[in-house]
Amino acid sequence: MFAPASPTYDTERAQAVVRLIIAPIAIGYTLLLYQLALIETRLAGQIFTLAVIFCVVSLLLWHDIRRRPGNRPARRLFTMLNDYVCITLVIAAGGAAMLPVYAILVWVTVGYGLRYGSGYLLLATCMAMMSLAVTLATSPYWQTQPYLVITLALTTLSVPAYMHALLKRSRLAAEAEQAAILAKSQFLAQASHDLRQPIHSISLFTACLRDSSLGAEQRQLVENIDKSLHSVARLFRSILDMYSLDSGKVVPQMEPLALHAVLRQLLEQNAEAARWAGVEIRLRCPSVYVLADQGLLTTMLQNLLSNALKYAPGRPVLIGYRRHGETLSVELYDRGRGIAEEHLDGIFEEFYRVRQARDSDIEGMGLGLAIVRRLGALMHMQVRIRSVEGRGTLAAIDGLQPVAAPARAVAAQRSGMQAPRMLDGMRVCLIEDDRNVLLATATLLQKWGCEVATYSALPEASANFDLLITDFDLGSEVSGADCIRHVRAVSGQRVPAIVMTGHDVRRVQEELADTDIPVLPKPVQPAQLRSLLVTFKLREQAG
Repeated sequence: MFAPASPTYDTERAQAVVRLIIAPIAIGYTLLLYQLALIETRLAGQIFTLAVIFCVVSLLLWHDIRRRPGNRPARRLFTMLNDYVCITLVIAAGGAAMLPVYAILVWVTVGYGLRYGSGYLLLATCMAMMSLAVTLATSPYWQTQPYLVITLALTTLSVPAYMHALLKRSRLAAEAEQAAILAKSQFLAQASHDLRQPIHSISLFTACLRDSSLGAEQRQLVENIDKSLHSVARLFRSILDMYSLDSGKVVPQMEPLALHAVLRQLLEQNAEAARWAGVEIRLRCPSVYVLADQGLLTTMLQNLLSNALKYAPGRPVLIGYRRHGETLSVELYDRGRGIAEEHLDGIFEEFYRVRQARDSDIEGMGLGLAIVRRLGALMHMQVRIRSVEGRGTLAAIDGLQPVAAPARAVAAQRSGMQAPRMLDGMRVCLIEDDRNVLLATATLLQKWGCEVATYSALPEASANFDLLITDFDLGSEVSGADCIRHVRAVSGQRVPAIVMTGHDVRRVQEELADTDIPVLPKPVQPAQLRSLLVTFKLREQAG
């Protein structure tokens, strides 16, 4: 019957503070009436004594709530008795002069309902009616005012009844909202996997076509397909990023990162998009390490760079870093059309897009900067935008903490684009239950010179592999983690592995419990996959 207290908001403590505010107000009101000679000295003394006792008890309750927070029904019942007994004594003794205290009676009754739920509202209403009955039985003034008593009694019943109806509607609305949020989350979770698969396979098939011997016309068609796919993938990732933030699943994993390597990888992944936009990206960043979550920082930088490519086509973009005391900033400068001053306050809001007269239809949903700011807040970083119309825009991520290089700094990844034949003869075990993705990935790996063995579940035959690439979700009976353990057990070696997944990357990383296994979110960019393969090849040669 009784509603539990909210775990994030101490309602009893808040009510105790309100009680401590009411007591001085009552004392002040009594003193004012006494100064105006509206009440006698004896009555003023009685009310003043009651107010002091009420104040002392309220202080003791406040102290107990601080010492023993939480839902304690016995304490709540005591506070209700304390409130209604004091109010009843004041109204009954004060007669007409203390009628305004009835407002406090209604306020307290409604307050119990709002704070603790409909059960407490019913109990408080009963106590309020008992208070009126006691006052009527003991106050000569009230006995001479039957219409006043009827009015106050009806008010005492109707106001809580109306509050109960509102509380019920609010509860039903909240339950419906929670159900809708749950349904949306389940839909997005499933859709995120189902939609990633075809986008991922199309991306790999397109990469296969790009590496084929095509004529100029066919190459242009592939280029157009690649551009459209890049736009779809970027919009899709924005939706999923916002969904992950809203669901509260994003928890930063802070680690030392080589900032130059992160930025270099960002440029490699956006090389095609920059070429399509006619943008030359210049990088100015020395070898420095910062404390950040690599995935979240990369997402922030990706969104800022995507904006520069969209809104400043054909103009150079400079990416650099700047020291601010004990922290660093990553700054992106473009020479685009800039942003009008009246829009600067709104650009971080969700779905906010800057529109001007005769604008071309620039793709996007206005989520990029909202995602950047929210991810920055998770890592205690700030996002700063400064822009001048007609001259360009500065977008900066402030608050990066510089750290010393780790003892075992990971070798900077080399771009697979510059040395595709390095993968000749690399034996790859590829596991994927989606036939299109399996075919596309195998075809691409073979074009890079790899020897590929394909499976849709656990490999049956034992073979020596240089690398294992697996999807994580392979049906209800087996996962990518199971495949990795199986291949390593059969081969008797710790075979390097890469996991590609359409699910939440952090959940997959937790289930793998192995920081040496990279997890790539689908759709995977071919350049990113080839870069990883080259890195593993270099490590094998160095070992």
